[in-house]
Amino acid sequence: MMGNVATEQIPPFERFYLAQRDEVLGYLRRLLGPRAEDAWQETFLRALRAYDRLEHGRHLRAWVFTIATNVALDDLRAKPDYSSSDLEVAAVELQRDAFRELEHLTGELPPT
Repeated sequence: MMGNVATEQIPPFERFYLAQRDEVLGYLRRLLGPRAEDAWQETFLRALRAYDRLEHGRHLRAWVFTIATNVALDDLRAKPDYSSSDLEVAAVELQRDAFRELEHLTGELPPT
């Protein structure tokens, strides 16, 4: 019972951040290597700015990964040695994460 009270006292964005931070950082590390931490901070800054306007649903994970992907693509495009293969790697990672999210969501469907 006390665990629920403590959880309820954590602001919603902080709960969201705590639930997603490690996975988002891992994703950005795969895409950007050593530049991932800056992109990770930018991802959650953008998420925080938009959070109050968001219609809260069950797809917050997909939403934050979309933000992270956009931040990573912006970072890759800004590199002086930018190449299309960098974007291809990012696209593959995005597809993998989208597939994982789809698997998760279909697992929540009621049996027919």
